[in-house]
Amino acid sequence: MYRLEYPWLLALLPLPLLVYWLLPPYKEEQDSLRLTFFHYISSSLGLTPEPGAVVPKTNWLQKIVAPICWCLILLALARPQLIEPPIQKIEPGRDLMLALDISQSMETPDFRTPEGKRLRRVDAVKQVVSEFIRKRKTDRIGLIVFGQAAYPVTPFTLDHDACLKILGQTDAGMAGPQTMIGDAIGLAIKQFDHSEAKQRVLVLLTDGNDTGSRMPPRKAAEIARQNGITIHVVGLGDPHATGEYKVDYAALNDIAKATGGQVFHGENRVELEKAYATLDKITPQNFKTLSYQPRRELFMIPLAAAVVLLVGYHLLMLIVSLLARLFSRRRESDETETSAVLKVNV
Repeated sequence: MYRLEYPWLLALLPLPLLVYWLLPPYKEEQDSLRLTFFHYISSSLGLTPEPGAVVPKTNWLQKIVAPICWCLILLALARPQLIEPPIQKIEPGRDLMLALDISQSMETPDFRTPEGKRLRRVDAVKQVVSEFIRKRKTDRIGLIVFGQAAYPVTPFTLDHDACLKILGQTDAGMAGPQTMIGDAIGLAIKQFDHSEAKQRVLVLLTDGNDTGSRMPPRKAAEIARQNGITIHVVGLGDPHATGEYKVDYAALNDIAKATGGQVFHGENRVELEKAYATLDKITPQNFKTLSYQPRRELFMIPLAAAVVLLVGYHLLMLIVSLLARLFSRRRESDETETSAVLKVNV
């Protein structure tokens, strides 16, 4: 679509005609010769000049080029623009951090596929979390894995393909055999330090209980709440197990409640999928669409056309003038030669 930034300038198109009709002719004084019979000459030529007037000569080409150049210059001043199709940019309204437990216990093959095949916990989690990430197209997602220590895997990003690729390369036991839940929450809080999103959500998945974090999980949850972070916790595995392999739902519930989050049970593949489906509902995608229409300036086209016309006209007049002088000199030369021949013959 084409538009003019200053269309009101086109109202000046008839200005030259108004000047021609309303203003008096331009006058200038020049040295001249007084002729007593000047009026005879002017009348014979059909001219009626005023005293002191200069009557410039014009030609038909000048009368065509001048109005065209005036229109082109006014069009350039009006700033014609090409409005290109709108470009939409999605601005995320939420930063979502996923903290995944990949301790040694995640090797336990107590999950089953729909076909009945046994599946390790870590493989089931990767499948469900991958599907969850694919649905969150407008959220910036970050990834933390933890075991004996917590490690940042990806920062907050909209490049979800990179998250999925790195998630696929993680495996149980890579972060050590133990489960440091408090340290994982502490690392997540640091990752949110540079976040400007209005909503900050941490989804924590674990199949055990904290085994000696430097920062107690409850204390870490309170700090997260002070930083505006909501923690949702997904417990994985058998809650009736013993020792460090037992899922401490009481502690996980304290973590979630401290930040206004929820706790979900994922004892099997079906429950795990339900947990992430519920998370998808209670954290609806939050984003703002920004629309921008690029504008391409086109004023240089009519301006260049006016310059080309003016330069072309003056070059043409220069060539005509030079040719006229050349023909005039040849004529004078021919007349001189003819006169000389006549004299010799006489």
